[in-house]
Amino acid sequence: MKLIARGLLVFITLLLIWEMVAVLFHLPSYILPTPFEVIKTLYFQKNLLLHEAIPTVTETLCGLILGIIIGSFTAILMAFVRPVSYWLLPSLIISQAIPTFAIAPLLVIWFGYGMASKIVTTIIMLFFPITSAFYDGLKQTDSGFLDLAKTMQAKKSRIFWFIRIPAALPHLASGIRVATVIAPIGAIIGEWVGSSHGLGFLMLNANARMQIDLMFAALFVIMAFSLLLYFAVNQLLKFLIFWQVKESS
Repeated sequence: MKLIARGLLVFITLLLIWEMVAVLFHLPSYILPTPFEVIKTLYFQKNLLLHEAIPTVTETLCGLILGIIIGSFTAILMAFVRPVSYWLLPSLIISQAIPTFAIAPLLVIWFGYGMASKIVTTIIMLFFPITSAFYDGLKQTDSGFLDLAKTMQAKKSRIFWFIRIPAALPHLASGIRVATVIAPIGAIIGEWVGSSHGLGFLMLNANARMQIDLMFAALFVIMAFSLLLYFAVNQLLKFLIFWQVKESS
């Protein structure tokens, strides 16, 4: 609750600074609308914003879920099959040198203007932080646990599934938290490049028509959804990986 209260205080302070800048410098609404104008647009355009938010939310959630599944499977494969990591890990690092925005037009050509290209864009953005975090966790298992398991003559596969993976789940949770923040960005980038719906598409149209208040309203919806998604995923991870909470408390 204290974190939420501090966040609200910072947000209100930023709104006040924004209002002061717009009023003191007499900025027209097509340059910088006041927070009151944006809130008014949020209210009067709520149906439009809600309608355009549905595809963006769907793309984000699908990309996040698939990114977690694919990234986790890849990390397990790299840790369990050692030769795979020799070839796949450099490819993962090289892939991060290519900006997602640069290949997004190709994804639209390959997967079409529908949701598929946006979901793939989101997966590509989430793949590295999830895979690298989980893979690091799988490599950093406490040696005491491993030595005890070997003393009890446990099979290598059982050590992996019942010791290394549970011990690495807190690292995976960190990667998922990072991915949760990035996920809406991936969907928006995909909509900017090529789409006929979504909040990213709405922002582009609003910008072209100089409807900056509507553009900020869409941005507020994206921000609210991102925060809600992050806190929901964070609470779910705390519930599922309860031993991490005990260790940090």
